[in-house]
Amino acid sequence: MPDQPLTLNSLPLFPLGTVLFPGGELPLRVFEVRYLDLIDKCHRADAPFGVVNLQQGNEVQVAGAPHEQLDAIGTLAHITTLERPQAGLFIVQCKGSQRFRIERQERLKHGLWVADVTLLSDDSAVPIPDDLKHTAEALRKVRTSLRERGAISADSGTDGPGTYQDCGWVANRWCELLPLKNELKQRLMALDNPLLRLELVADILTRTGM
Repeated sequence: MPDQPLTLNSLPLFPLGTVLFPGGELPLRVFEVRYLDLIDKCHRADAPFGVVNLQQGNEVQVAGAPHEQLDAIGTLAHITTLERPQAGLFIVQCKGSQRFRIERQERLKHGLWVADVTLLSDDSAVPIPDDLKHTAEALRKVRTSLRERGAISADSGTDGPGTYQDCGWVANRWCELLPLKNELKQRLMALDNPLLRLELVADILTRTGM
């Protein structure tokens, strides 16, 4: 009998105008009261929160702004570092882990979104086929260059053993680097097939001359 999908109830959500991929890094500058409380509680409990892309609305609450609409698929974010440079400001570094699907969502009185979610399976480990290995080699060169220039941290994304042989990891890192619209990034992140995700990324690289 297959395992039942794991669910999380009342997961706090952080809607952003960005798409977080599993294994990706997310820096946050937090100053809104609703999110200061969220981050503080998650940090104290060593618990994740959910990052979801905003289809409509603003990251910061503004009077008269359109009502926030959230994409249904998001990614758990785990806090790796937190600094408090001054009162009412957190500088946070997070890392994406497992994807989830929102089953029910609710906006609380003070503006924080919470949701009951079903966790989605991690990408299967799929070796990169020969006709797509150029995407991995190009990614390695780009990330090495970015590190040398200090554009990404030395341990960013952790290029561990086997990462450049894995379809999902290579596709995700390209999605973070390429100047794609959030709508397309969201569709790529939501794909359950890591090989298909990498094939689509390879098509984009070809079309853009990279």
